Amino acid sequence: MLTRMIYVSTAVGPITTAVTGTILRSAKAHNAAHGITGVLCQGQGTYMQVLEGERNTLDELYARIQADKRHHNIVLRQIETITRRRYAKWSMAHVDLTQAHAHLTKMEQMAQGLLNFDPKTNDGEQLLEKIDALLATGIVMQAPVV
Repeated sequence: MLTRMIYVSTAVGPITTAVTGTILRSAKAHNAAHGITGVLCQGQGTYMQVLEGERNTLDELYARIQADKRHHNIVLRQIETITRRRYAKWSMAHVDLTQAHAHLTKMEQMAQGLLNFDPKTNDGEQLLEKIDALLATGIVMQAPVV
């Protein structure tokens, strides 16, 4: 059963390039081998991730995510059965919310509310809309193709 899950969490320490790079390398290898696609957004001490794949595979990955000591306060915001993938072209796209903020400010798109949201209180559909809007700006970084 094809499933999409969204979770948010709080970083334990600073979100550095080294930490993010380690996460993305691991996600790229694991996700490609297990048919998982998705997007990782991070910045301002928060991670927000959308994962798509078979339910059993996502359940196993989510258990690993919950055990990961690099973050805490992990909250599953949405889990749903889907008929098609929303992020099929990425084993793990990456959006740095800090860099996105600077980029969007220059483009005067902040008024559209792309970054004025709290991933810990928005519902799953609102989070998907924000992620789609961020991806549409072309600011995806380090996004390996599946």
